[in-house]
Formats: sequence, C-alpha cells, structure tokens
Amino acid sequence: MKDQLEDIILQVHRKEKRNLFTFLTGAGISSDSGIPTYRGTDGIWVKGTQFHKPEEFGTLKYFKQYPEEVWQYALFRKKMFETAMPNQSHLELSEIESILKDRFHLITQNIDNLHRRAGNTRLYEIHGNNREIKCSNGCKGIVSLPEEITGKDIDEDLTLKDTELLTCPDCGHRMRPNILWFDEYYDEKTNKKFSALKVAKNSGVLFVIGTSGATNLPLAIAETTLKYGGYLVDINTEDNHFTELIKNKKNKLIIRKKSTEALAVIKAIIKNLNL
Repeated sequence: MKDQLEDIILQVHRKEKRNLFTFLTGAGISSDSGIPTYRGTDGIWVKGTQFHKPEEFGTLKYFKQYPEEVWQYALFRKKMFETAMPNQSHLELSEIESILKDRFHLITQNIDNLHRRAGNTRLYEIHGNNREIKCSNGCKGIVSLPEEITGKDIDEDLTLKDTELLTCPDCGHRMRPNILWFDEYYDEKTNKKFSALKVAKNSGVLFVIGTSGATNLPLAIAETTLKYGGYLVDINTEDNHFTELIKNKKNKLIIRKKSTEALAVIKAIIKNLNL
C-alpha cells in the first residue's frame, strides 16, 4: 500500500495542472466517533424510523405533512452529532489540509459537522449540514440553527419556543434542516454541485473514504476525476460502487483498511514532499 501511495502522491505533486489532492468522505469515516452509518443494521435510517422507510421519511413531501415529526428526528440526530467527537481520521484530514493548503479539497456527504469541528475549511458539504436551516418555502437563505434549540431524545417533543424559532420570520412557513432529502436534487446553492465537480476535474487524485457511492453526485465526482486523468484511491473496508467503477481502470488503487491507518500513511508521505 505505502509504495503505491507514494508513487501516486509524488506524480500528483509534480503536476503543474490538475494537481489537487481531493478527499471524498461518507458516513463510514464518522463510525469511530460513535455515529452509525446510514444503511447498516444499526444505521441512522434504521434507528428512529421504525415505522417509515427512509425514502418516505427523508423527503420534503413528508416534512410538509409532518414537520414536527421530522424535526423531532433532526434534533435527535443533533444530540447524537454534538455528543460525538472528531475521531483520528477527521484529525488526520485536518492536518493534511494544513500541509497541502490550497491543493487540498474535502468533499463530504456527511451532515454531522465533524470535519468542521476537526478544523477543515476547504470543505464542500454536498448533503448539507445538520446545524443549518432554511425556509421550506424558499424565501430565505441558509442560516444557522438557533443556539436555543437543543438536541433531544427520540421521543422528546418540541417546545413552543422551538416551534416559534423554527418558523420563518418573513413568510410564516416552517424552517427546515439544510440537508438533501430523497425527493430533492443536487444544486449549487445548497450542495455546491458544480463547485465540487470543478474540483473533481482538477484533481490529480481523489481519495474515496467511508462511502459506498450509493448516490449520484459522489459517483459523478469520481467519474469526472477519472475522465480527466486523475487517480481514484478507494479506501473502504468492503467493495462498493466505486470499486465497480474503477474495475477496468489503470489509474486506481484499492485499499481495504481502516481509514485511520490509510490516512496516517498518506499524511506521512505528504509531509515528506517538502511543500
């Protein structure tokens, strides 16, 4: 693993164009922080949604019918995310950014805010952030969730104050979490779709960590990097959609190790580049 990574990283380091080091992360990178992945047996979509399928519960349509129920679940996740701490993988990525500076970019599917808390700033949160809200009627931009609204247990009701703070002051509609739901499309304003694809186009290497590629923008990001000659390094514990994508490609590396182990090696190699 180390020799192959050294070769890829050195090649990208020497390039004058399309020489970005980009990392694409998913729920798997936060599992060591105690946050369950989405689709596992203990997944977030399983815990707390026993009466609904994810494709039903996680939609704008469902929110408009049952906003309090959706907010109960969102605030349950808020409590889960805030209790969790950035793990070693998050911290390694923060250190790698401090070394690479402008040549580092991080695209994440995670809404748990742990990358920000670890110190990453060159960040594209393509599925949104659980600490942000916007008007469900579309009349306001993205704002921070009021600090007065606290995380809750799964069966804990919203207070009258919560309901008041989660009402749009301009139009009176409900405010909603700034996250991508199943019946919505990626865009630039909310999800940085085109910015992320531009980064992918200019990436010499894309490290895919802790994600299976079950949604279309992450796969499009990977396809774009490959199309323009970049490497794809698949760092996951199991085969996934990215593995299938690179099956017949030459510019690839598959690593079946924990992200903490792989990122420690990547960081050590980058440190020796004398940037």
